[in-house]
Amino acid sequence: MVQLDTGLAVARLADVPAAAREVEELGFSGLWTAETSHDPYLPVALAAEHTSRIDLGTSIAVAFPRSPMVHAMTAWDLAQQSEGRFILGLGTQVRGHNKRRFGVNWQKPGPQLREMIEMIRAAWDCFQNGTVPSFKGEYYEFTLMSPFFNPGPIQYPEIPIYIAGVNPYICRLAGEMCDGFHVHPLHSVEYVENFVRPWIAEGAAKAGRDPSSVQLASTCFTIVGDTEEEMDAMRQMVRSQISFYASTPAYKPVLAAHGWEDVAPHLTTKSRAGDWAGMADLITDEMLDVFTVTGTWSDIAGKMKARYEGVLDRIGFYVPFNPGRDTDRWKSLVASFRE
Repeated sequence: MVQLDTGLAVARLADVPAAAREVEELGFSGLWTAETSHDPYLPVALAAEHTSRIDLGTSIAVAFPRSPMVHAMTAWDLAQQSEGRFILGLGTQVRGHNKRRFGVNWQKPGPQLREMIEMIRAAWDCFQNGTVPSFKGEYYEFTLMSPFFNPGPIQYPEIPIYIAGVNPYICRLAGEMCDGFHVHPLHSVEYVENFVRPWIAEGAAKAGRDPSSVQLASTCFTIVGDTEEEMDAMRQMVRSQISFYASTPAYKPVLAAHGWEDVAPHLTTKSRAGDWAGMADLITDEMLDVFTVTGTWSDIAGKMKARYEGVLDRIGFYVPFNPGRDTDRWKSLVASFRE
């Protein structure tokens, strides 16, 4: 059964406790934090303190600006704080953001992420079991741990790792080594079924794993409202966001899966010119039908379940629940989804 999650929609750490409590009270299954304009880990510590049921995870923490040991120690503390509810979600981001926003080198992101996961798990093994560190890779080394720096065993050492991406290597890596995969919001059911799932299955087969052991999660584009004015505003916002993602060459295969690859270079050209309105105009109604779910507040839950049951394991709305806004609508929506 597909689970309904939401993202954290508050910016201030002071607002996290109340928001997390409300998310849990409404009946969501999980709460995800993102690394956009704020750190993704800090809110999880607060949310863990003020909830008792919901899963808490990063969707995503950008991998390479932090060392594997930093990720490992932070996740270890959050797993303990949340009593086993924390999910470590990692993503590579793209070259430009790594080099020009985070100020770190860009190497071979797929192999580097693989090695990062290996070292994180080696660190957790050391923490839990006292294993002598002996990890040496091309990008990372973990061969030193003294008792003073070892946080020691915890009650909840089995921390799930999800990774995010769109290319075959990352999908196969998820199948081979991870507990979950964050499907990019710019997706279609056909793309997930015909590309993402087969790639994950290839990785799982390599490791002798069952591909169903890898959970698929995503935030999904929705156009929801009870008036034409609400629907039109959401429709324009979604067009703009899809055009923004689709202007990046990395997401061209998603368009190509539906024969729309010729649109991608036009989007890229307009994005470089700053023609944001012109970009949105290139997203047709047909594309919206494929990439979004449209409905009223009373029927959107049923439509989301109908589209994603058996396709994804965890879903959320691209525009998440925002505490204090449309609370009654969200309460009814979540209740309907859980029926």
